[in-house]
Amino acid sequence: MTTHRLILLLGDQLDAQSSALSDVDAAHDVVLMIEAQEESTHVRSNKLRTALFLSAMRHFAQELRERGLNVHYRSLDAHNDASLAQGLQAAVAALEPKEVIGVEPGDLRVRHQIEAALPPGVGLQWRRDRHFACSHERFAQWAGRSRQLRMEFFYRLMRKEHGVLMEGNEPAGGQWNFDSENRRGFGRAGPQNLPQPLRFAPDAITREVLALVAQRFAHHPGDLSQFDWPVTRAQALEALQDFIAHRLPHFGAHQDAMWSGMRWGWHALLSSSLNLKLIEPLEVVRSAEQAWRERGLDLASVEGFIRQILGWREFMRGVYFLDMPALGTANHFEHHRRLPEWYWSGQTRMNCMRECLQQSLELGYAHHIQRLMVTGMFGVLAQIEPQQLCDWYLAVYVDAVEWVELPNTAGMALFATGPRFTSKPYVASGAYVDKMSNYCKGCSYDPKRRTGDSACPMTTLYWHFLKGHEAELGANPRTALMVKNLQRIEPEEMAQIQAHALELLERIEQL
Repeated sequence: MTTHRLILLLGDQLDAQSSALSDVDAAHDVVLMIEAQEESTHVRSNKLRTALFLSAMRHFAQELRERGLNVHYRSLDAHNDASLAQGLQAAVAALEPKEVIGVEPGDLRVRHQIEAALPPGVGLQWRRDRHFACSHERFAQWAGRSRQLRMEFFYRLMRKEHGVLMEGNEPAGGQWNFDSENRRGFGRAGPQNLPQPLRFAPDAITREVLALVAQRFAHHPGDLSQFDWPVTRAQALEALQDFIAHRLPHFGAHQDAMWSGMRWGWHALLSSSLNLKLIEPLEVVRSAEQAWRERGLDLASVEGFIRQILGWREFMRGVYFLDMPALGTANHFEHHRRLPEWYWSGQTRMNCMRECLQQSLELGYAHHIQRLMVTGMFGVLAQIEPQQLCDWYLAVYVDAVEWVELPNTAGMALFATGPRFTSKPYVASGAYVDKMSNYCKGCSYDPKRRTGDSACPMTTLYWHFLKGHEAELGANPRTALMVKNLQRIEPEEMAQIQAHALELLERIEQL
């Protein structure tokens, strides 16, 4: 057959309603999907992340064939493409299309690679990604020329524009945000009656992928025996309904809490399905809102969940495309220390870090507080270069795609962009970790101690950080109280803290 157009679908564009497929001609167009080695090696991707992408891609290709579409699928085991560019060039040479059509990539590295790979005479048309609730143009219009952007105000706009949790022109419950009700720890008893999430046994396609990944990426982190993520839209919808039925009712109160051995808590585990485009953000939001209206669920739980999707997720995407490429090199605090090797092994005496790192490396998953207020916060306090930690986050988590990972890590977790879209650095002493978890029990370090061999590195480095940025943090209303607490520390002890902090930073690999 004569190929008129190649419809290029990337691994995170598994959307049956994709704009790239809206006018596909089954008689003359070919859908192109490429598995590329580089997508798992430009950062050392967790084996579970690679397996999730490849399995979901292969299942989606099968669904497209069942719809009668001609799919040219370039698998790693059959074609061995080193990069997306190599695979695209080979497909163009073999099929000789007049034009390539694709949905705008969520990773600008990928976009530039594709644009550079096409030979003269072959056109390229990028189409809008209709998955999201807010377009680039709408976000840019909202942002205007503001030097500082705040998610809360964008979130309110999205609520109004999409009519979510609204009673007329007012927010349901009389307030926009119930975050203050979403920060409870578990107390001494720990989590009780945790409902287990719905998981999915690997089918034949997934088992083939797991064998391939085990062979190709043997030295990457991740335990493939743990793989049970949704890989099709049907499975993703099952996972959504399971969350709505069993975990959303109690999601809010303890969404920030952590506990040894607690993998999932009440979290939705839907971000990977959302980021692969197996399910749509507004259908997830509408499902949660409907459950609230029909079943009388706790509004704080429902609002807290919806805020993560309609607020945070959409906001991160807007910031990424608005602020790149500067976002990729931002380093507000001029931190340049090397990422400790134990981020890749989890072998550290700090129990909070060990718990979160080992879970992340094994499962490709950690919830937002484990990422923000443990592994991310330590990165700030330990003066780790933001780009190194951003690459680690992109590599380790199954739901990581650059448009969401980079602004979340660089801007929120590491404050590398300064006050551009985060009002304060997220830093705290070991006391915060002790409040929100049981990680400090049995740890080699004491969260209450600031100096000495048993002092918690989080605590020592926290006070060292405050002292080092006293002027900036003191001028910020959201951190001024932290700085005032420095006055309670005698100069002699402060000198001891700073000396101990410098010692910790010099022997960080041994912590």
